[in-house]
Order: sequence, then C-alpha cells, then structure tokens
Amino acid sequence: MTDVMILAAGLGTRMKSQHAKVLHQIAGLPIIAHIVKAVFELEPGAIITVVGHQAEVVEHAVRAECEHLLERGGDAKPNLEFALQSEQLGTGHAVIAARSKLEGRQGPLIILAGDVPMIEGETLAQLADKHVSEQNAVTLLTVRLEDPTGYGRIIRDAEGGFLRCIEQKDASPEELQEREVSVSIYCFDVPALLEALDHLTTDNAQGEYYLTDVPRIMHERGKRVGLVPHHDPEEVAGVNTRIQLAELERKLRERKLRELMLSGVTIIDPATTYIQADVQIGQDSIIHPQVIIEGASRIGSSCTIHSWTRLKNVEVGNDVTIRNSTVIEDSTIGNSAVIGPFARLRMKTEIGEKAGIGNFVEVKKSKIGRGTKASHLTYLGDAIIGDRVNIGAGTVTCNYDGVRKNETIIEDDVKIGSDTMLVAPVRVGRGSVTGAGSVVTKDVPPDSLAVGVPAVTKKKLR
Repeated sequence: MTDVMILAAGLGTRMKSQHAKVLHQIAGLPIIAHIVKAVFELEPGAIITVVGHQAEVVEHAVRAECEHLLERGGDAKPNLEFALQSEQLGTGHAVIAARSKLEGRQGPLIILAGDVPMIEGETLAQLADKHVSEQNAVTLLTVRLEDPTGYGRIIRDAEGGFLRCIEQKDASPEELQEREVSVSIYCFDVPALLEALDHLTTDNAQGEYYLTDVPRIMHERGKRVGLVPHHDPEEVAGVNTRIQLAELERKLRERKLRELMLSGVTIIDPATTYIQADVQIGQDSIIHPQVIIEGASRIGSSCTIHSWTRLKNVEVGNDVTIRNSTVIEDSTIGNSAVIGPFARLRMKTEIGEKAGIGNFVEVKKSKIGRGTKASHLTYLGDAIIGDRVNIGAGTVTCNYDGVRKNETIIEDDVKIGSDTMLVAPVRVGRGSVTGAGSVVTKDVPPDSLAVGVPAVTKKKLR
C-alpha cells in the first residue's frame, strides 16, 4: 500500500497574499483539495500533510475534502496525519519536519507539492507502479518544457541515467540549457529516504534543504534512481502567482466541461460557461451560455438551464427548467419544476415536483408543495406551502416581527389572492381563498373565504 505526503507549509510569497498558497480557490475548491482528490484514487494507507502557514485552516481543508470524498463513495479511509514545519527552510526541511511520521514505514511513499491542482490519480499510480517494479530507492516524475525557467533541471549521464537534479539558482549556464525538469513529485523507499535526509545540507544558493538533493545523494551512495518522463506539462504545473492561478482555473474549467460533454451534457457555449469541479449533471441536460454552477451541485437528466443563471450547492431533479437570470443556493428542486426567470431561492428551500416559481419571486427557507405556483412578484420566507396552491402576484409572508422569524403554513389547494400579506405566525387551512389585498393576521379555517384589512372569514366555501 502506498502512503502519500503533501507539502503544504508555504505562504507563497509571489501570490502577494496573507493566505497560505494551498488555500487559494481554483475551480471552486482550495488548491490542496484537488491534490487530496487525486491522492484518494490511490487508496493510500496514510496521507501525511506538512503544514506551516495557517496550519489549522489547511488541516481543516484536507479533512473536509477527505470527508466529502468518503461521502461520495470513497472505498478506503486513509489515516490523516499532520506535521508542523514551523520554519520554512526548504522542501527537504519540510520532509525532515515530518520525519517522526515516517519512522517504521517501509514505503513506497509518494511526496508531492500541494500546489499542482491538475495532477491526476492515474499519473501518481503509474509513478508508484514504476517505482515498485524497478525496485528504485526513488523515482522522479519529470517533464520537458520549452521554457524551464524556475524549475530544477534533470542532468543525465552518458547512458541517459539519472545523475543529479540541480536547482536553477545553482545551475551552470550549460546546465540551464537542459529542458527536462523535476516537477517535485517523487516516489520514495522510506528507509532509503530517511537515510538520505541525514546527509542533506544547506550548501546552495538559497541556503535551504532541497528535497531535489535527495535523489543525488541516493545515486552517489549506489541506490537506484528512476525517472518517469511525463507527456503533459499542464497536468504537473504548479501555482506560484495569481496569473498562473487564473490560467489553471481556465484549464480545469475546460477539462470539466469536456468531461460533462463527453458524458452526454449539451453545453452550448463552453467559453462562457463556468462549472466547478464537484458539479454533477445528468445526460441530455442543456446548459445555455453565461451559466455558473458551483459547489456540490447535482443536476438531473433532461434539465434546461438558461442564460445568466447561478446555482450553488443545489439538488435539481430531472426535467427541470430554470429560466434566465435565476439565482439558487443551498436548495432542492423536484422533478419537472419550472423556476424563473429572475427568481431567487435560498437557505434550504425545497421546491416540489411540477411546481412553478416565476418572475421576481424570492423563496427563503421554505418548502413548496407539488404543483404549487408562485408566478409573479412574491416573497415566501419561512413558509410551508402544500400541494396545488396558487400564490397571487405581490404576496408576502411577513415572517419577521422585529425579534424573531415566524412560520407561515398554507395547506393544500389554497388560492392566495394578489397582494395578500400573511403576517406570521399564521395558517391558512386547506381549500381556502384570500381576497386580493387582504392582510391575514389570524388563522383561516379550511374551505373558507378571508378578505379585508385585517382579514376576516366571510363564509365557508364548502
């Protein structure tokens, strides 16, 4: 079983930020969450994260992503361990800071930086397989770059084998001409790693302990060092600046859109569509231009989502239509419902099957029943509304009394007249009707007509 170590202690000075680099968001998740997602595909026995800046927040991000992946069906629960690198003295020093977590392990151990959000689990698995099959002390993932500026260069011997990895600031002009680079992703034999760490020094241009020196130390001591050239520089690209963050955001978005389209989703204009990494969308759904779908949203099959709509952490059933300029957060929508245009749903609102929420209707923390319609200019807050209810234009549930939020209950088959004010707490009984402009301050019995300001029950309807 392979264990994994993620190096996530750095602040990332080139990000010009007070936040740890791995906490910056990309495709809706902290950078480090993308690393954890790729690592999970290995089903590792342990994930050791080296933390430093904002250590508690980084630890929380790792734990939260692991919990999320397990909720989505992860098969194996790795041990989560954390080591504090209180002073950042290089990547080698980060591993030294976690040395107590490695004692007694036999490997293999993958070590990677926490800032490569496009890395895929398959690539890490291939690295581990190569390492084990060749019985290497260490195996490095490498890539060839047209512009290798900033990366440690791989120097090979006359037979093409590994000789050393040299950081750019320590490289000679001749060595700087090499285009094969280390991408700071390794697979180590743990006992060999621990032995090599004892020989690390800070005798270099930056005065740091380089993890890139460990393979050279192993080679000089007669250990086997393997190289795995990788074909895709984009996948192993790190984030060091906000410009790179934006570039990788675009690439991850393109990857996600391609994945969805190949699975049977129509995306009319990928260039203007923003769908984050954790979103799931069913077959034959159609996404129009200028749509944003965020968080852990789940969209069913045969849905249509029109332009300028934003969805975040929503559960949408099948055959749902969401019309232009609608904003929905933390809510659930049943099959065959129609929402919008210009609607807003929030705070765990639940919309039933075949319900309709229309123009300039806001629904907050409410449950709307099957077949219920609120088509125009309405606010429904802290309400429980039954099936087949018709809400007239201009209706407001007056849920706040200046101290607390109160509940409005509207039972099945009610008709609420236009401009009705429902002053909560209040209940409208099954089959009742309110007249236009009524102010309902007291419960309305079932099958009754209530009108006036304040509303009074005029008659029984049945």
